[in-house]
Amino acid sequence: MKASSQLSDIVTLLNRGKIGVLPTDTIYGLVGSALRSGAVEKIYKLRKRAKDKPMIILVSSLNDLNNFNIKLTGEQKKFLEKTWPNPVSVVLPCSSKRFSYLHRGKESMAFRMPNDKMLLEVLRQTGPLVAPSANYEGEVPAENINQAKKYFEKKISFYIAGGKIKSQPSTIISLDNEGNRRILRQGIFKL
Repeated sequence: MKASSQLSDIVTLLNRGKIGVLPTDTIYGLVGSALRSGAVEKIYKLRKRAKDKPMIILVSSLNDLNNFNIKLTGEQKKFLEKTWPNPVSVVLPCSSKRFSYLHRGKESMAFRMPNDKMLLEVLRQTGPLVAPSANYEGEVPAENINQAKKYFEKKISFYIAGGKIKSQPSTIISLDNEGNRRILRQGIFKL
């Protein structure tokens, strides 16, 4: 991401429920507001993503978890304060029917605080964003903006170039109330 005017434009579009592609700290992501079910459903449809597969939600702070009625235990909070921001997605329980469009019946959701200053600033201004990789389900994730454009063409509202990004995805862990963790997917971050 570049100039502050570009940042302002992105924030405006995301706050209006639009979706787009931007670089994250791991890969290019197809992003939309996690608090707008319409934006989330657009991403499912556009990516041809399995309807029962939840997406990772990017947050800018632990306080963002309050948007999803998630109350951290002391041990969970201690672990997250020590670990975030980093490419570590943490699965936490969330059984609220209000967020079924996010947890897709799994009654848990994965959250990540990215280690990227500009993306964190976007998140502070938009609130939490879903951010699956910029590709169709089962296809190779876009490593540059031209590859992302081949997938989505003019079907989305914006593309933000960030050079070539070739990285492993985030590590995904499950974190119980006592702070015990179980690795669900080993990614770029080693715990």
